[in-house]
Amino acid sequence: MTERLQDPMRPTDDEARALARALIAEARFAALAVTDPASGAPMVTRIALVPGPDGTPLTLISTLATHTAALAEHPLCSLLIGEPGAKGDPLTHPRLTLQARAEPGDKGALKDHYLRLYPKAKLYYDFNDFGLFRFAPLAGLLNGGFGKAYRLTPEDLLP
Repeated sequence: MTERLQDPMRPTDDEARALARALIAEARFAALAVTDPASGAPMVTRIALVPGPDGTPLTLISTLATHTAALAEHPLCSLLIGEPGAKGDPLTHPRLTLQARAEPGDKGALKDHYLRLYPKAKLYYDFNDFGLFRFAPLAGLLNGGFGKAYRLTPEDLLP
């Protein structure tokens, strides 16, 4: 007799939407997963992250970075947002996997906004080899803690 597995996802509710939006709003870094154009293999790196004025995550990255070339060739990517707290099991802390399309952002228009949220970037923001990217949400997978898993739409993720 074959056991049928139950879908672990809960129906998305306002509490899940609020938690996902808070994770995006509060994040100042994330893990970025891209497809390495040289090998075709997945590659993960840590990036700085801030929410844009519309809630869409933004990052400033160098064109010299391997992940920038990867985004240029394959703009579909994923972000892991949310860090474990100081205590407890790291797997019980909320985290959001954001599936997104990386798009060039308006570096000049968003400078003040970005630097207000990530002031350390003023050291390199104006370097010519740095560009701004926005991560347009395609879907989200929220793990709000043990037994609290949700699938989110782009509309669920942005204010």
